[in-house]
Amino acid sequence: MIQSIAQGKGAPRHVAIIMDGNGRWAVRRGHPRPFGHRAGAGAVRRVVEAAPELGIETLSLYAFSADNWHRPAAEVTGLMRLFVRYLRTETLRCVDAGVCVSVIGRRDRLPDTVRAAIASCESATERGRALHLRLAIDYSSRVEMLAAAAAGPLPPGDGMEEFGRRIRGRAPGGREVPDVDLLIRTGGEQRLSDFMLWECAYAELCFMPVLWPDFGAEQLSAAVSTYRSRERRFGRVGAAAGRGAGS
Repeated sequence: MIQSIAQGKGAPRHVAIIMDGNGRWAVRRGHPRPFGHRAGAGAVRRVVEAAPELGIETLSLYAFSADNWHRPAAEVTGLMRLFVRYLRTETLRCVDAGVCVSVIGRRDRLPDTVRAAIASCESATERGRALHLRLAIDYSSRVEMLAAAAAGPLPPGDGMEEFGRRIRGRAPGGREVPDVDLLIRTGGEQRLSDFMLWECAYAELCFMPVLWPDFGAEQLSAAVSTYRSRERRFGRVGAAAGRGAGS
């Protein structure tokens, strides 16, 4: 299934995922919420391994929002420790697989151990070309847009394009980061939660009931198949509409 999609046309270059449902997954099994976050790390590994085979070049994962600081202190502390553990244990795996890791979002509020783990992982994996994995930690799309607006005047004519570049940033090596083609949210909720609002302006949205720890290659493949079945018109008249079958 995965192989056939990779060989087909129309694979999404940039997939963004809101990884929702870790806490509910744990509670339903009689465990505390941090148990679900640890299980969710396994889903991250499965998705990172499957993404290149599906033709995905950039994968952005919503790991910790700016609003998540309001969660119980014990849960936040556990998440920070999990980030450090994940970054340290997965670095060599990412290097071997050609996965380039970068972190987006604020860093000034993160513990020193998290910042050090981020810097080490980014440095070690910067040459990866099979997949650009972006982890959004202490991230707010609104904050990113405010920062882009405060960066200075925009050039006349192509101001919107420059503004987009400021928000998207660049991959290590100066590569452009494309807008999001497919946004997936697990856990059954249907909202964007302040995640990559500018970059998702024309993204196809896929809301899935599966809780994040149960997500894997099969679910990612299904979402990509759904994406490939849709007609992206970007405001233009589509082929079906041109035949009088729609708008």
